[in-house]
Amino acid sequence: MSINKIKTKRLLWIHINQPTKEDIEFLRKEYDFHPLDLEDCLTKIQRPQISEYAHYIFFILTFPVYNRKNREIYSSEVDFFLSSKYLITIGDAKISTLDNFFDEVQNNEYSKEKYLMASHPIFLLYEVMHRLQNYTFPMLDHISQDIEDIDKRIFKGEERKLVREILHVKRNIVDFRRIMQAHKNVIKKLMSTHTKFFMHNKTNVYFSNILDRTKDIWDILETQKENINAFQETNESLISYRLNDIMKTLTIISVIMIPANLIASIFGMNAKAMPFIGKPYDFSAIMLIIFIMILTFVIYFRRKKWL
Repeated sequence: MSINKIKTKRLLWIHINQPTKEDIEFLRKEYDFHPLDLEDCLTKIQRPQISEYAHYIFFILTFPVYNRKNREIYSSEVDFFLSSKYLITIGDAKISTLDNFFDEVQNNEYSKEKYLMASHPIFLLYEVMHRLQNYTFPMLDHISQDIEDIDKRIFKGEERKLVREILHVKRNIVDFRRIMQAHKNVIKKLMSTHTKFFMHNKTNVYFSNILDRTKDIWDILETQKENINAFQETNESLISYRLNDIMKTLTIISVIMIPANLIASIFGMNAKAMPFIGKPYDFSAIMLIIFIMILTFVIYFRRKKWL
């Protein structure tokens, strides 16, 4: 089994990484958890949720994980069982923050005394959630940096290259929002359980801080979403402008060449009464006429400011 425990006189912290059926069976026998909650712990990524029972609270939160190889954001699930005497956390090994914190508390006497000597595991839960939230901020900073890079490059003639980059950042923002969107509701429901014997009104101060940080994360994501949408519209407008400019140039060239082709076609006919034909200067005369017509059109288009 992959069950890790830290136990003091006042509370117990159990942390499980990538739970197996044996781990879940142990929890079922030792703590009499609801079968549906235990089943959720074995199922892949769940939507954030919270369930309240007489002697414990079970809730699921998802957090973003950044893959450096393909620069994509994925979802990682953390399950919580909370009672008056214990905190059980179950992770999928994608987030190292939770594992590192458990190792810190287990190996450092100061951390163990600070986080496990409290009268309620709710304070330990607060620290776990606080660190998991801190884990998300570097990813937000990375997205903001990507947006700033796009802002610097957008007027440097790299519109076509930026299309892929903009869509990549936009996808990460959408995934980040999807992962974090239910946090606020879960935390509010958790705070509303203060009537239970293991929840105290004074803990609401701590979880109000968690709730405020959740709102801050959402506000940052909302701002990033607006910024990337604005840059996408700007980039598309620049691409459209350049395309229209190219089409205008090609159209003007075509219009200029039509009279020249017409003159060449007329003098190419086998008519006997064709002027200039047969004279020593016939080719030069025809080319002069074509040149004058082209020059006339160019002057006309420049006066109209089409060139």
